Order: sequence, then structure tokens, then C-alpha cells
Amino acid sequence: MASEEVTVTVRLIRSFEHRNFRPVVYHGVSVEQTVREFIEFLKQDIPLRPSLPPPFRNYKYDKLKIIHQAHKSKTNELVLGLEDDDRLLLKEESTLKAAGIASETEIAFFCEEDYRNYKTNPILSW
Repeated sequence: MASEEVTVTVRLIRSFEHRNFRPVVYHGVSVEQTVREFIEFLKQDIPLRPSLPPPFRNYKYDKLKIIHQAHKSKTNELVLGLEDDDRLLLKEESTLKAAGIASETEIAFFCEEDYRNYKTNPILSW
């Protein structure tokens, strides 16, 4: 049995305060891989993408969170919703499928420390 492959959009969040992010679409992502394996793949792939400006290619991303799943409601947050961390933050030991990743899911990839600081004090700079 072949593993299921999906298309996901990964939103690279460089700055929460400045709403600085770039979407990158990945086709053929296996949902049987673990979240940790997908993070390692992203860390290797992002620096090699010439379409991304250097600040995005060289940033210290380390956490994934589901932003939106196909045919479900979206949040009003422009960058990333601050609610439901227990349900939407992906646990590294689970598979993408077990974490709820399906085709057309949009995922945020960001620095967890920046996210915690922004969640504590959600002020936008502009």
C-alpha cells in the first residue's frame, strides 16, 4: 500500500509583530512521516529556495502549528491564531496524519520563542 501524499502550504513566519511571513507550497508530502522528520526536511529545503529572501532562508524555525484545514473555518488573525495550542501545535513524535494534516492544510512554521513572546504581549508594530 502506497503512503498517502498531500499538498500543504507552509507559512514561514519571520516576525509576528511586523506580520512578516511567506507561504511556500509543498506537493507530495507523505502524511506517514513524523512531524520531526517534516521539520528536518523543511530546515534543509528552506535555505535552498532562491525565491525566498535571505531573512526567511536563514531564520531559526522550530515549531509547526495548523493554521487552516480545507473545508473548515478560518481564523481572523492575519498571521497566526493564538488559541487552541494544545490541539493545533504539532507534537514532534506524532505522524502528520495523526496530527490532523490532510490535503490543502495550511501550517505555520516559526520560532517557538518568538511565538511565546508574542502570545504574552500581542502588539503589532504597524
